[in-house]
Amino acid sequence: MDEVVSIEPGRRISGRWQLTGGEDFFRGHFPGRPTLPGVLMVEALAQLGAVLLLSEPRFAGFLPLFGGIDKARFRRQVRPGDLLEMTTELDQMGGFAGKAHGVASVHGEVAATASMLFVLVRPEPDPVREPTPTT
Repeated sequence: MDEVVSIEPGRRISGRWQLTGGEDFFRGHFPGRPTLPGVLMVEALAQLGAVLLLSEPRFAGFLPLFGGIDKARFRRQVRPGDLLEMTTELDQMGGFAGKAHGVASVHGEVAATASMLFVLVRPEPDPVREPTPTT
């Protein structure tokens, strides 16, 4: 995602991703017909959701993780030069888990939709440790 366009904290967020054609994934997906992989559209929707969650002070310092993807549908190809407009809405929020759904479109045509499950966890400490001295 390139930019957040609007945010309603705790409720909804929208953003954009301008595909230039210079992105590495276009080279092999698919030769002769470059297409944005569907999994990357879902990832972009999830990133918007993460920004939405982390905009709330109660979740400061947490790490949002995918818990699952349901009902993902891909309706049209997204090609180099397309502007992907995205919206993610929070459907349900428990203590540290919830559900959201997202819609990605190009020129008003739906390109992808998905329901997403997520969990919020505290980041682990840095795994790099100082060596134990030997005697």
